[in-house]
Amino acid sequence: MVMTNTFYNDFDTETWEGRRAPADSRTDFQRDRDRIIHTSGFRRLQAKTQVFLSGEYDFYRTRLTHSLEVAQIGRSICNLFLRKDNSFLSSDFHVDSDLVEAVCLAHDLGHPPFGHAGERTLHSLMIPHGGFEGNAQTLRLLTETIYSDGTKRTGMQPTRALMDGVMKYKTLRRFDPKAKHHFLYDDQELCLEFIFDNDFDAARTKPGEELNAFRSIECQIMDWADNTAYSLNDLSDAIHAGFLNIPKVERWAVNSANTQASADTVEELLNIMKEGDINRGLSKKIAQFIDACQLQETSNFMSGRTNRYRYELKIAPEIEAQYETFSALARQIVFNSPQLHQLEFKGDRMLKGIFKAFQSNYISKLSNYHLLPRDMELLVRGEERCQNRARLISDHISGMTDGFAARTYRRLFDPTFGSIVDLI
Repeated sequence: MVMTNTFYNDFDTETWEGRRAPADSRTDFQRDRDRIIHTSGFRRLQAKTQVFLSGEYDFYRTRLTHSLEVAQIGRSICNLFLRKDNSFLSSDFHVDSDLVEAVCLAHDLGHPPFGHAGERTLHSLMIPHGGFEGNAQTLRLLTETIYSDGTKRTGMQPTRALMDGVMKYKTLRRFDPKAKHHFLYDDQELCLEFIFDNDFDAARTKPGEELNAFRSIECQIMDWADNTAYSLNDLSDAIHAGFLNIPKVERWAVNSANTQASADTVEELLNIMKEGDINRGLSKKIAQFIDACQLQETSNFMSGRTNRYRYELKIAPEIEAQYETFSALARQIVFNSPQLHQLEFKGDRMLKGIFKAFQSNYISKLSNYHLLPRDMELLVRGEERCQNRARLISDHISGMTDGFAARTYRRLFDPTFGSIVDLI
């Protein structure tokens, strides 16, 4: 017999559009997780860029392997809370690791091809039509589009707790039209109303930046797990790829390690690199990042409604400082390297070319050319408003893998590429 976890109540497990539970032994959150895993959107993450272009070498992390690592770290944090001497939690009152795993697996579903550079490009193209934001797109997938059956698209009817867990940002774009990221699409106001229910008016009184920082405990765990994977696992890829070596790190430290804590962190990394067993050394750091997590009680306008807002995550300050050093190191050496910028420039050019071809044939006007796959073609041509057609085009492009985007670009613009029998 499965013990009931009283940390959650009916408010947490209520589903978007009233999903009916199938007759099996799974919990609501296990169904959330399983539905994510068995979608094509999740599988496509295996061919989307994390840091290095997917498919270039077989040992680099992709969005899929990154998401799996984030999920593993998230589950480990939940297990840590139960192992620790914690007066808050017990075997029948705890943060659900299946729910946290589902949040972590889903957190990057909405990201387009070519990494964060692709996200910036797609947003710049979608500014007249409501913008593009990877986190908002993840929510759109979960609630509206992740399943496709011919010309009909539906969401997976997630629980309120899962929707809230992936919702890192809660400010609608219309309140900050110049924002380049960290917003929800304006038509996702219904999602916000569902998340906060009767407390939605209280949420709206918070300033945008404060509302964006107002996150459930599962969302906070996912965010720290994501930061851990980004700052350590992605750093491992950079070292193996040769983007980071001992002389580069030493030069960086001279100019940028401007506190004793930062200098100590760099020295620790250099020792790991000198020992040569990068994976083992950084795996120990991951364990430290997990052990640095602590749960503490808090009070806010939602804490009386759900335990998901009654508790918050606290990170040991010395570990948080290490994260800042590692992420700054990766950002300034790896992400600003000419090699990565050349790939980003190429990805930017391809996405702009694809979008503008679709724009001239479907958004600005409806032409006689049929450039989209049949199901998407019917959906787009069935929309009267150009903004709705643009959002569907954005859905189509953001769902592409890196390779599919490159092939689409070549089919549209390379005279020597493509055949009438190609699958699109």
